[in-house]
Amino acid sequence: MKVGVEIGGTFTDLVRIDANGLTIAKVPSTPSQPDAGVFHALEVAGIAPADMVELAHGSTVATNAVLERKGARLALLLTEGFRDLLELRRQDREQLFDIFYRKPAALVPRRDTFEVPERMLANGTADRALDLEEAGPMLERALREGGYGAAAICLLNSFANPAHERDLADWLRARIPGLRVTCSVDVTREFREYERASTTSLSAYVQPVLDAYLTRIEARLAEGGFTGTFSMMQSNGGRVPASAIRLNAGSALLSGPAAGVTGAIRQAGLSGYTDIVTLDIGGTSADVCLVQNGKPELTREAKVDTLPVLMPMVDITTIGAGGGSIIWVDEGGLLRAGPRSAGADPGPAAYGRGGTVPTLTDAHLVCGRIQPDAKLAGAMPLDAVAARAVFVPLAAQLGLSVEELADSAVRIASANIVSAIRLVSTRRGRDPRDYALVPFGGAGPLHAAAVADALAMETVVVPPNAGVLSAYGLLAADHSLYDSLTRRTRLDEAAPEAVRATIMEMRQGLATRADGMGLGADRHWDVTLEMRFVGQAFEITVPLDDALAEAPTGEGLRLAFEAAYGRIYRHGGVMRDRMAEIVSYRVGLHVPPEAVPSLAGIGGHGFAVPEVMVEVFDEGRRQQAMRMARSSVGATPRPGPLVLEDVTATTFVPVGWLAASDPAGNLILRKAAP
Repeated sequence: MKVGVEIGGTFTDLVRIDANGLTIAKVPSTPSQPDAGVFHALEVAGIAPADMVELAHGSTVATNAVLERKGARLALLLTEGFRDLLELRRQDREQLFDIFYRKPAALVPRRDTFEVPERMLANGTADRALDLEEAGPMLERALREGGYGAAAICLLNSFANPAHERDLADWLRARIPGLRVTCSVDVTREFREYERASTTSLSAYVQPVLDAYLTRIEARLAEGGFTGTFSMMQSNGGRVPASAIRLNAGSALLSGPAAGVTGAIRQAGLSGYTDIVTLDIGGTSADVCLVQNGKPELTREAKVDTLPVLMPMVDITTIGAGGGSIIWVDEGGLLRAGPRSAGADPGPAAYGRGGTVPTLTDAHLVCGRIQPDAKLAGAMPLDAVAARAVFVPLAAQLGLSVEELADSAVRIASANIVSAIRLVSTRRGRDPRDYALVPFGGAGPLHAAAVADALAMETVVVPPNAGVLSAYGLLAADHSLYDSLTRRTRLDEAAPEAVRATIMEMRQGLATRADGMGLGADRHWDVTLEMRFVGQAFEITVPLDDALAEAPTGEGLRLAFEAAYGRIYRHGGVMRDRMAEIVSYRVGLHVPPEAVPSLAGIGGHGFAVPEVMVEVFDEGRRQQAMRMARSSVGATPRPGPLVLEDVTATTFVPVGWLAASDPAGNLILRKAAP
């Protein structure tokens, strides 16, 4: 038995694979004690730890520790002269036109930042040796008396030569046993001191929190007789054994959303869709990601609470447009949806847990896209009276009916989602019309057709049991390891051999790590370069195909760079006279899982839904829609409006769209001919 458990802001989802196929479960999350949610889900699903051979897990515990500033008290050790690195940051402003804008407080206060006498040059030679004879006693005393739970070391240019970092880490561990020490070279080996220091600090900051979280889970699993493998999802879309993620806790940031993208790629791929835009709408947020040729876009830098994270992460754009997003009126009298959320406790008013503010879930219930007698997650009854009541004050304030207000809020949320998709598509040289939209999460299929309509996307692929797709993605994900390295290489005659040697060096390092984790021998590789014209300040991402990664050529590298450059800036080949260079290398190792069955047919057949006409309020008018079980939709296209329900999610098919099921169990929505 293999089990995936993904903890979201509102629900905890479980998918189980055993000899009988797939089964699912969905329970409310417990934000104050997320590890308890794992075992609540196992209990509801009737799973004993001793029966599992594998448990894959995704959680936002690392992200929440940063957002809530509940990590360890952290000491940051920097090269002498760089104490104010985190305070200075970059000169960008998150809010350009706010004259009262202040940069957020640094993760590590200045009083907890210490200077170390040493200096490594960018070419890897030591300009000043690490000197702890004079500064060491004072540093040791400060760390002992400061009550620090962890220490982060980020010395200048250590990506070129980590000797000083390694020596300092050994010195700390010998003198202060029990202090968790994180070196930047174990987190990211790329240049740009501020971003590298920020990433190292974040990883060290959440490491004790994540370690304690995983320890509690492992202890309860052991009590239950669990002897299988326990893996954790990373932000890059792959998973690793839980013991390995402790070494780089920063890779667990955004692990939950990445699992959903993996599940969407797997399930949509069964129907032949490899160019997709994923739309994950849960209880708290809406996450979008662009996937090309079955591979998600990876970004080398993301932000968590405005703090940069310099490591490969699935390029997910997140906005506050989840089912629990609060609907409100701003100071200018404009209606807004999100970004604040009612979360899991108390949640939307429709949950019957004391919620007193209107949310998107309440709006869908008022408009009839979710029917009053539906049971959320297959079991939770809804309070339609409470959902309607929380809209009454706002409706009176704006002079609208309750239905008009709720419908307007849904349309505003959909418009916000459209803007997010444009960020990952049109603004990066991709036309969304060339992609299929794949919605999931409990609320994704409710918004999908409206979002696709606004973007002129002609196809929507709704996976079966879309509400638990992220948990499914945990089991469908590869075990993945990444390494990155800044090593500037000009595209001259010597470049092919230098590139080949660097890639082989990084592959060998990853293979050694994979062997130590006991990962399988069926290994696949990907290589990405960060490149630019000499003299430019920033790089672009250039993926290499397998042939070019195995046997690099000068012309092949140049053409790959020009193609990527031209896609973004619409020129590149015309600059053949300009020297190009590689700045950083990124290599990924992937070990695929054993065959994972489709989500199709699980919990769908036998799901009782009365097939009747119901009233919905959509696009400003009342309409009659057919309500039915999703499993009742066959290969013959059915015209909207339709309200299609299964155990985990409801799909709304508006007027002008057709819905049909395909052999892979996906629900395919297409625009009807005019």
